[in-house]
Amino acid sequence: MTTHNWIDLTQDADTGIETLRAHFKGHAYDPHWHDSYLVGVTEQGVQQFNCRRAKHQSTPGKVFLLEPGDIHDGEAPTEDGFTYRMLYLDPQWLERELSALFEDAPLNSQLSFATTLASDTRLAHAISLAFEALHGAELRIVRQSALDGLLERLTTHLHWRTRYAEDPRMPRVAQKAREYLHANARYDIGLDQLAAATGVDRFRLTRAFKAAYGIAPHAYLVQLRLATARRLLARGELPATIAMELGFSDQSHLGRWFVRAYGLTPALYRKRCSNLPDR
Repeated sequence: MTTHNWIDLTQDADTGIETLRAHFKGHAYDPHWHDSYLVGVTEQGVQQFNCRRAKHQSTPGKVFLLEPGDIHDGEAPTEDGFTYRMLYLDPQWLERELSALFEDAPLNSQLSFATTLASDTRLAHAISLAFEALHGAELRIVRQSALDGLLERLTTHLHWRTRYAEDPRMPRVAQKAREYLHANARYDIGLDQLAAATGVDRFRLTRAFKAAYGIAPHAYLVQLRLATARRLLARGELPATIAMELGFSDQSHLGRWFVRAYGLTPALYRKRCSNLPDR
């Protein structure tokens, strides 16, 4: 991490919610995704990112809302950089907690944000209160009250959408390639091997995959491994063990990719989330 960039991250023991406050100048992070719902507020500067085939610019007070699997990057288009605070909400926790406030889920559905970027001062305030309560390790009743306030405001931006078995918006060849990558993420997969599994040549496969998901198959595979590494690190597993399990050549190889995607090292992320000492 460069001297002009910084990250402050903690994890709430009761809910598993990660709270992150960070500042970046220039390039912040490469395209990647999370298994969580991301709910955040830009504090300062212009936070520019690509997501869902569009470029977004979040300015102070704006709320950004990302679903699990939303591929996004980050950069500062202005010299002063940008600062933001964010909550990572576990999907199962969110659905369970919303059950008292939100309509029952239809069959085969999942929670979805109506927009990626919102101007909602009440939601921005609720996010900040929840962030401060969790990040500052306030009394449990204070943390729970702040989260309840956040959930009440979030319901105005959430809806149930059909959980696609096959997304009709995506070419079938791209979906087949994605399924193959998920099933074989720990192996040293070649592009020719992936093309054979989808029944097209490498060039058609790469074009279809990029058109569907915004990144090439090799980049998607790396991000898939990183998302898994992030989960395992939060549980307290060691970076060296994870690197071996997920097909990285060694711990430093995992570390280089992890920093590019998330802005901090695997060891630091593990320490902040698990409170376990390095070994």
